[in-house]
Formats: sequence, structure tokens, C-alpha cells
Amino acid sequence: MELKDDIESDSLGVVEKIVEKDEEKRSDRRDVWTNKLDFILACVGMAVGLGNLWRFPYLCYKNGGGAFLIPFLFFIVIGGVPVFVLELGLGQYTSLSGMKAWNICPMFQGIGIANVITTSLTNIYYVMVLAWAGYYFVLSLKAVLPWSNCNNDWNTKRRGFLQLTTDVTEGGGIIWQIALSLLVVWVIVYFCVWKGVKWMGKVVYFTAIFPYVILTVLLVRGLTLDGAGEGVVYYLKPDLSRLADIQVWIDGGTQVFFSYAVALNQIVTLGSYNKFTNNFYRDAILISCINSGTSLIGGFAVFSVLGFMAKQHNIPIEDVANAGPGLAFITYPNAVTQMPISPLWAALFFLMILLLGLDSQFAGVEAVITAMMDLFPNLMRRGNRRMFIVGVYCLVTFLVGLSMVSRGGMYIFQLFDYYSASGMVLLWSVFWEVVVIAWIFGADKFYDAIEMMIGSRINPYLHFCWKYLSPVLCMGLLLAKFIMFRPLKYNKTYVYPDWAQGFGLILALSSMVCIPVFALFKLADSKRII
Repeated sequence: MELKDDIESDSLGVVEKIVEKDEEKRSDRRDVWTNKLDFILACVGMAVGLGNLWRFPYLCYKNGGGAFLIPFLFFIVIGGVPVFVLELGLGQYTSLSGMKAWNICPMFQGIGIANVITTSLTNIYYVMVLAWAGYYFVLSLKAVLPWSNCNNDWNTKRRGFLQLTTDVTEGGGIIWQIALSLLVVWVIVYFCVWKGVKWMGKVVYFTAIFPYVILTVLLVRGLTLDGAGEGVVYYLKPDLSRLADIQVWIDGGTQVFFSYAVALNQIVTLGSYNKFTNNFYRDAILISCINSGTSLIGGFAVFSVLGFMAKQHNIPIEDVANAGPGLAFITYPNAVTQMPISPLWAALFFLMILLLGLDSQFAGVEAVITAMMDLFPNLMRRGNRRMFIVGVYCLVTFLVGLSMVSRGGMYIFQLFDYYSASGMVLLWSVFWEVVVIAWIFGADKFYDAIEMMIGSRINPYLHFCWKYLSPVLCMGLLLAKFIMFRPLKYNKTYVYPDWAQGFGLILALSSMVCIPVFALFKLADSKRII
């Protein structure tokens, strides 16, 4: 009881200090968004990314098309939107990054540390997809797409476009074209975030809006292809028998949390630059609708092309491709080679992938930089130090990422993708986030804080989600992931050696252990004080 009283007292003390800050002091301490549209577009750019038009289609394809949409939409309502609102509200209320915002409950500051680690690891490998997209985009500008034939100097019986080696231990040397593409992407990222959110808020007017222009063009083109109707039917018509497969529900739940970018500090960070009285609740609902709507529309664009390929080869749609990341970087590029003016469609597709991923990368880098600046405000907010700090961070992350541009780099990329920001990592952090807000800080108290910010009470359904539905959902999915965990394989055939699997587990645990370890440290420290 004494420890609980101490925790509640600490939390109340933090809250009182936050409430006492007026708008002038908040603005003096850190930047704020220039206007509402900057914030909306930055959040849309963060949330709408590769998860919508890369991960969502292949999971949908893997899990039987329309059958996957049922758990996906279900988990949006009870998990994605409630947690998105929670993180956005927490950032705006505290005016702190995800690293410091969880000081609202001192015993669980480890949540912020865990999320910063996850984001840092994600920044290393997520940008690789952008480097590939940039590489493909440049090569799409040729009259003949290079992957449409095997008459290239890098082609062998085993090697394709990325010149993959046969084992993770075989580096095979760096592919300089992809390394150059990675460098260019990091330079773009640097010059888009170096001056803070006011500068980034202007950049996203292009990076967040223009991909929708391209998506519309590709969607119209896809729907006019021969066989597109069969692909759309496969996408929308659910095979209800697939709902008996627990894996469909696991993939649906984890995809929702992945696409909403929760437990990555990004939402909290972007929300922290809002004015205290901003109606973030209305913004969150709008952003959520755009996010999920983009996934659904993107599905039409991809599945119409799959229907076209099935018709061209006279095979069932489920046999067109292997469900996986290759759906975007193998199947779709292969499909456009069979279309008239194929370089145009290929270039548009990869430009869309590049732009969609860029603003998500902006948010990821900003989340880490803001956390560093909130930890050491007096040291890092002076003069032009931010530009230097951002430059050092981008350079170091680029150098680490060079391990993934070798001919064996795909193996390392998949280790990071499978373990560092896996469903287990996100579910673990989200579970503790909703438990801390709903049961330790107090859902009623958080509702009062929201009313203080926006001037009205929000839907009581969210209160119920935070206290019961969301934590039960997260723990249920997490247990299912643990039970059904399988070591990583590449392309369903290559089995990673034990040391590589161990390295992957270290990546996952490096963030997950922060929450219980920090809580135990605070517990021991409290007992020592008592």
C-alpha cells in the first residue's frame, strides 16, 4: 500500500506540474506545429506507409483475401484506434517525447525507453525498403525493364536482381548501386528533418499527398486490366473457413498495430508538438480513417494486378505468388513487364513506395532525435546543435545499414524485420501502455485530462477499451504469438543458423526487457527509500 501511495503521489505531482504550464511556456520550451494541416499531414505520412501498400496486401493474400479483412477491421475498432488516441493524447498532454512522456507514471518509464530502442532499430532496416524502391525506380526509367529478362551481367542460375548469396555468413561484397541509393535516401531524410517539425511540416505537403495521386493512377490502371475482376472478388469475398485459423487473427491484430505505428514513440512525439488545447481526438479519428482506408484502397490496386497475372498464366490467384515481402518487389514488378508502357507503371509504383516510406522515416528519426533533446534539453537545444545531432544520427544509422546492402544483406534485413519490431515486441509495449494509463494512472483521470485539453468528454467506449478490451486483446495475441512462434526462415526454405536466431532474439529482447527491468529498479529504489 505504501508503494502504491508513493507511485500515485509521484504521478499526481507530475500531472500538477504539467497542468501548471501555460501556452507561452510550452511554446518557449519547444517548437509547435505552424498550423493544423501540417500536423494532420505529418501524422498521415507517419501512419500511411509501407505497412499499407507493402505489408497489408501480402498478409491479405497469405490469409485468403477477404477473410483477412474481418479480423483486420475488428482489431482496428478495439485496438488500433483506441491506442492511437491514447498515445496522441499523452503526447499533447505532456508536451514531451515518448521517452519522457511516460514519466506520468514514474515506475513505468521503461515503456518510453523500450519504444525508443524499437524505433531506433526500425529506422535501420525500414529505410532499406526505400533504398530498394529508389534503386528500382531509377532502373524503371529505361526503355526495357532490366528484370524482364536474364541478359544482365549480374544474372546467374541462382542470383537475381539483388544478387542474393546462399547463406547469411556469405557477405558477397556490397552492391554499390544500392549503397548509393541508401545514401541518397538518408541525405533526403536529413534535409527534411534537420530543422524540426516546422520544416518537416512543409515537406509532408508533397510526400504525404502526391502518393495518393500515383495510387489513384495505378488503381484505375489496375482495374482496367483483363482479369482484374477476379482479383477484386478474391480480395473481397471471404472464405469464412479461414477464420478458424488462429494465424489469420494473429496477423490481423499485429498488422493493425504495425500500420498504426503504435509503441514506436512516433505518435507521442508528433502529438507533443501540438498546442495544449488542440482537438487531437477529432484529428485522431480522421487520421485513423485515412490510414485504414488507404490499406483497403491499396488492396484493390494490388489484387487487380494479381487477377491480371492469374488470367495471363491461366492459374488460380492463390498460386500467382508466394505471400511475403516479395509481393511488392517481385510479383508486382513482374506483372508490369506484361503491360503496355511497362516502364511507366513500374516507375510510378516504386516512386509511390519511396514517397510513402519517406515520411514514415521522417517520423521515426524525429522520434529518436526529440527523445534525445528532451533528455538533455540544455545541451542539445542551443544554437544549431540540432542540425549536427541529426547529421551524426543519420550517418551512424547509414553505416550500420550498409550491412544490409551486401549480397547477403537480405538475410540481415529479415532478421531485423522479423525480430526487432515484430508483433511480439509491439504487443508487449502496447499492453503495458494501456494498463499503465487505464489502471495505474487511471482511465478516469486521463479522461479528465482530455476534457481539459479539448473542452468536452470523449466517447466512453474508449474508456472501456483502455480498461478491458485493448489489454485483453494484446495479451491474447501475445500469448498466441509465443505459442505459435517459429524460428525465422528465408523464402520458406533457408533455415537461419542458431547464432543468427539468437541475434534476432537479442534484438527483440533489447527493448522488451526495459519495461520490467526499469520497474524492478524503481521498486527496489522505493523500498530503499522507505
